[in-house]
Amino acid sequence: VAMPTVLSVTMAVGARLLAKQEAIVSRLSSIEELAGMDVLCSDKTGTLTQNRLSLGDPYCLPGVRGEELILAGALASRAEDQDPIDLAVLAGVSEAKSPQAYTILHFRPFDPVSKRTESEVKGADGKIFKVTKGAPQVIVALSQDAAANSQIQAQVEALAAKGIRALVVARAEAAGPWKLLGILPLFDPPRPDSRSTIAMAQAMGVKVKMVTGDQLAIARQMAAQLGMGADILDAGTLDFADAAKAAENLKRIEGADGFAQVFPEHKFRIVAALQSAGFIVGMTGDGVNDAPALKKANCGIAVSNATDAARAAAAIVLLTPGLSVIITAIQEARRIFQRMNAYAIYRIAETIRVMLFMTLSIIAFNFYPVTAVMIVLLALLNDGAILSIAYDRVSFSDRPEAWNMRRVLGVATILGVVGVVESFGLFYVCDRYLHLSRDFIQTLIYLKLSIAGHLTVFVARTRGPFWSTRPSSLLLGAVMATQLIATLLAVNGILMAPIGWEAAGFVWIYALTWLFIEDQAKLLSYWILDRKAR
Repeated sequence: VAMPTVLSVTMAVGARLLAKQEAIVSRLSSIEELAGMDVLCSDKTGTLTQNRLSLGDPYCLPGVRGEELILAGALASRAEDQDPIDLAVLAGVSEAKSPQAYTILHFRPFDPVSKRTESEVKGADGKIFKVTKGAPQVIVALSQDAAANSQIQAQVEALAAKGIRALVVARAEAAGPWKLLGILPLFDPPRPDSRSTIAMAQAMGVKVKMVTGDQLAIARQMAAQLGMGADILDAGTLDFADAAKAAENLKRIEGADGFAQVFPEHKFRIVAALQSAGFIVGMTGDGVNDAPALKKANCGIAVSNATDAARAAAAIVLLTPGLSVIITAIQEARRIFQRMNAYAIYRIAETIRVMLFMTLSIIAFNFYPVTAVMIVLLALLNDGAILSIAYDRVSFSDRPEAWNMRRVLGVATILGVVGVVESFGLFYVCDRYLHLSRDFIQTLIYLKLSIAGHLTVFVARTRGPFWSTRPSSLLLGAVMATQLIATLLAVNGILMAPIGWEAAGFVWIYALTWLFIEDQAKLLSYWILDRKAR
């Protein structure tokens, strides 16, 4: 009964802690997935880079002046969209060539599929023409001028080798063919913390894969700058339609450090392929077209300034730009997982301990060790106080987390069996040597189950000795307060036979002695289970 409540409260408290780190959780179960994430597909622009584009010196084809090229690019831009590329181009227009002198008859905004913008423009002389700007491969495909195409492609590759993004501009008179004008270079430097953040993610067992719509050469140059590796794939070379190549595709996707010239459908299929290989996949995105991939990922992450559609599809919404907040969120999620894992071990061990001891006592000795009222008191005091485990002080793991039920059940069973031996030891001493009444023994057993049960929390919460990590003040205070109440009930005989302070002190010493025995049993069980796993 208590387990779903405690786990839900632990995740809810964790979600509140994540919110303080500027990461809003919209689905509680995503905290577990974030803790276990081992692959993060990260967008480049705005996440790995600063998304502060500045316009460089334009590259013009013969017969085209630089200011004409920038003006054409500006006419294919719209300031009200607040698009960083459009704003960078508009900022480069000189006052003498202001686009205000032209009338935009129709504007086609950028979308991730067409990868270009287009405007139908009416000049001051009344002539109508069209301008377009966008990804080099898209704009070059519009032109029939082989020589111009070759010049543009050569220059784009040269810029890409330097990590400079190229925006190609073209113009068409009325219904005439498209004519290439030149290239507008755009600079988008990496965020200062991106390289160190990626190194930290890799140290935590999370492989970061760049996913970008930019050219292959730009992606490779940026990946090299950030220390991500140089194996960047052109997403267009992945044949998802051919089932016979699925295994080959999966092998390439697994080994890749990133993907360039990516369309929205590629993101979805890359995530699906990694999931089919058993990875827990995180995906960052900000646009409407990212929504399917964000929904498909185990942990979809909408970055700052994401659209409403992306936020609705994501499990976690970031309020600040950059990758560092994601790493902080992963660390906090792993702490939350540690608390849930500790509680699961404790709760299963206690269930085995109480139920097995009661059953064997009834069968072997025809003795009911605790009354129904005592069971209710155990549930109210112990399970109520254990909610404070949501605030426990724990360290995050340096590897992705996952529920290892073999380990959880193994450790919990060992602790449970040790607890049964501990309870029968107390019963044997009281019944055979001290010859106490059964009512008196019931109260002793109740107090022992209450004290030893809560002390088990301190054993379950660490993999090393129970003193290796100091518990939070709230958890320690809650345990001490509830056990003081349990002791007062037993001493004064409230709802049970009174036992006095001397007998209560004996039970405390007995339980504390067995705490060290339980801890050694836990260390042994981890050693055996880890050895078998290896």
